Amino acid sequence: MKEIILDTETTGLSIKDGHRIVEIGCIELENLIPTKKRFHCYLNPERKVSEKAFEVHGYSDGFLADKKKFSEIAQEFLDFIEGKRLIIHNAEFDLSHLNNELKIIGKDMIKNEIIDTLVLARNKFPGSSISLDALCKKYRIDNSKRKQHTALIDCELLSKVYVNLTDQKEPTLNFQNKEFKAKKNLLKKILYYKKIVEIKNEEKKKHNIYLKTELKKNFF
Repeated sequence: MKEIILDTETTGLSIKDGHRIVEIGCIELENLIPTKKRFHCYLNPERKVSEKAFEVHGYSDGFLADKKKFSEIAQEFLDFIEGKRLIIHNAEFDLSHLNNELKIIGKDMIKNEIIDTLVLARNKFPGSSISLDALCKKYRIDNSKRKQHTALIDCELLSKVYVNLTDQKEPTLNFQNKEFKAKKNLLKKILYYKKIVEIKNEEKKKHNIYLKTELKKNFF
């Protein structure tokens, strides 16, 4: 099963206020293990970044000015996520912005299967803080690189959180083949083993002589 860990950064919170995406990050998982396939881009939002958003991710208007527009990367992004389940923390936020960008350029909204890790965390830890940082702390995941919110770093952290939220463990390599396991199980069943050795007549005679002449008597 191939899945995509996805995160975005924006100029602000609400699309109703005209806010746009400034960064998209995606990491592909196959059977919960990250592959080498990633999608990442900074975007020119064609508007100013709000002060609060700048405090969160640190992307200035000057930094974003020469970046590609969403319309230039849209098809590449859609091809990357096609047919794969999307894993998003607070999916409503990211999807609203992504679908807004697609709407602006006349494309259909995202129809992928979605898993919202915020919902998973809320069900697993009712009443507890379920931010990405809080979940990293719960699962002892090192988030020291997360000085600010950046899409790829958040994706890397969320991939580890997701594995823990679904109560899965990273698979380990097993180099024991079936033949070795069968032999090992057979040996466990054998509690005692002895080999019968046949004694020759000459050895019996020598043994009897030894008992009569050489062996000291025990008077106790």
